[in-house]
Amino acid sequence: MSMALPAAMLAGRLPLQAMAAGLPGEPMMKGPFQPNWSSLAQFSTPSWFRDAKFGIWAHWGPQCQAESGDWYARHMYIEGYRQYNIHLKKYGHPSQFGFKDVINEWKAESWEPDALVELYKRAGAKYFIALANHHDNLDLYDSKYQPHWNSLKVGPRKDLVGGWVKAARNHGLHFGVSVHAAHTWSWMETAQRADKQGPYAGIPYDGKLTKKDGKGTWWEGLDPQELYAQNHALSENSNDNGAIHRQWNWGNGVCPPTAAYCEKFYNRTIDLINKYDPDLVYFDDTALPLWPASDAGLRIAAHFYNRSLKNRKSLEVIINGKILDEQQRKCMVWDIERGHSNAIEPLPWQTDTCIGDWHYDREIYEKKGYKSAKTVIQMLVDIVSKNGNLLLNIPVRGNGTIDEEELKIVDEIGQWMTVNNESIYGTRPWKVFGEGPALANTAPLNEQGFNEGKGKPYTAADIRFATKGDLLFATVMEWPENGKVLIKNLAAGSPHYPGAISKISLAGNDAGLQFSRTADGLEIVFPDRGSFPSYAVPLKIS
Repeated sequence: MSMALPAAMLAGRLPLQAMAAGLPGEPMMKGPFQPNWSSLAQFSTPSWFRDAKFGIWAHWGPQCQAESGDWYARHMYIEGYRQYNIHLKKYGHPSQFGFKDVINEWKAESWEPDALVELYKRAGAKYFIALANHHDNLDLYDSKYQPHWNSLKVGPRKDLVGGWVKAARNHGLHFGVSVHAAHTWSWMETAQRADKQGPYAGIPYDGKLTKKDGKGTWWEGLDPQELYAQNHALSENSNDNGAIHRQWNWGNGVCPPTAAYCEKFYNRTIDLINKYDPDLVYFDDTALPLWPASDAGLRIAAHFYNRSLKNRKSLEVIINGKILDEQQRKCMVWDIERGHSNAIEPLPWQTDTCIGDWHYDREIYEKKGYKSAKTVIQMLVDIVSKNGNLLLNIPVRGNGTIDEEELKIVDEIGQWMTVNNESIYGTRPWKVFGEGPALANTAPLNEQGFNEGKGKPYTAADIRFATKGDLLFATVMEWPENGKVLIKNLAAGSPHYPGAISKISLAGNDAGLQFSRTADGLEIVFPDRGSFPSYAVPLKIS
């Protein structure tokens, strides 16, 4: 049955499982922010985030060890799925070798966080995000409330978040963490299944194992339920592999999480914030974690904001959330997954996307299936023109390295940013975000995003605008083959730009370009291309 949610709870005043004062755990920092939507709407996006525009993410955890793509820890338990078949071949049957055992295989033996973050800084990133935990529920930091299933005690036996934050601060980047573990409760339900056919038919996978089952194994003394969190009934339609998406908002028949589960998540996240002092926390949740089944996410947000006011003397931190209503977008920064807005948004927002799959997938590497640097840069320019930031994941292999194809892409992004970054950093939207034929083929958002790559390829007639002080940047998405570009929004008499234009040059180059302005538009004559990039060419107009 689906949850019937009281109107007061939906308004943010009566969560299903409010924290009872006095229960053991981490106290919420007191201050002007209270754990409700109306109070959190006092939030204002700090200028560092608005100016940064570009961040890089290491969505790296134990699911990268199999090098078989995202959601491995769920899909390896779905009979017949690609990752189930890969798991059988690589490790054996999930009744005998489960995800806990994949964690044990993961050593991160070649991980050099300082070198990677230095590379990402050269690529132009102004902030860096590290995975703190995923839906697989392993904490990748020194976790007080996940004391046995964290990366210091199993797998790499290293403080991964600690290594990342040290590197980010060493290179002057803002640092953030992404937190996904609120959904383990329902996401790992596939581990409760068994094969329906074949030699292992009816033999349960390892999702219901407990501490007493570990005698004589490598995990003797550990309780798999602290990791899998499957000591509960299945959600409605749990055998429907797509139901997880419909139940992401803790409705539509999902098995309600217990108060103990919600409080453990709250405590883990507060502990993470207090220990590592991130500038940004990205939640892979509808609105905030566990909402509306619990107020845990509201309390985390209030704590995070109040902590910044106390320790930093101003609100200098960010929370990212997905599928936000109008009020919720005032409380945090709206994140769009693998997609983009089709308009200038009144409040700052962010796209998060990946050049491949979220967790490393060797098949994408072998097929040369990564997004090109050109695609990434054109996305960045489009997003910035609409008041957004781009957070880009570069998938990391289980051993802690990136491959040579990824290295080439990151290097090319850096080459473009070195020459053209003045058209990106610190800019703000203009009166219109752009013009050109691609605008007629934009795809609408689908749930949390997923509209990237669905329009027409950009041409030299596609322009994106941004401003910085008295300067206007008009970025031409492709170098014009005929050597000329006509910008219609800058025609003589345009209400968008009524003043005179005295000079036009290429970003990173002070030489003036020839131009003429008529009622049809502003026509600009390009120089010989030489070493200029063939795509995303910013014109500086004054």
